[in-house]
Amino acid sequence: MKLVVGLGNPGKDYVNTRHNVGYMVVDELKKHKASNFQIFKSTNFMNESGSFVQALCTKYDIQNTNLYVIHDDLDIKLGEYKIQFGKGPKDHNGILDIENKLGTKDFWRVRIGVDNRPFDNKPMGEEYVLQNFPPEERNLLDRTIKEVCHQLTQKI
Repeated sequence: MKLVVGLGNPGKDYVNTRHNVGYMVVDELKKHKASNFQIFKSTNFMNESGSFVQALCTKYDIQNTNLYVIHDDLDIKLGEYKIQFGKGPKDHNGILDIENKLGTKDFWRVRIGVDNRPFDNKPMGEEYVLQNFPPEERNLLDRTIKEVCHQLTQKI
């Protein structure tokens, strides 16, 4: 069995923020009928995701090679994504917390690009990821989410 965990922040204030892309992908992925994986949204705030993921891995006896964590990534442009084992991003407190709790970097990361900041006036990452997607970006994001879900259902 595979375990898929979408990262984000709980609560209605965060529903449409860039930091909640992991939740958005999980919502779409749940529409696909697949019996070979368990899908969850972390109930912890982003930077404290490790204990949630660790508890699920223990409960379901999941090996790291069967763990897929879906999260936002400021190192990747909006509309792009990467599915990688044990790689990136450079700075993501949710992923760092998971690595610390699991004691390894060896798990799958589904990195969803959310960066669409202008080059000449980039807001700080911490502020930017808590902003909502404007409608024109949301259209691109929705297409990306569908593609990611297609890839995951083929891969998992």
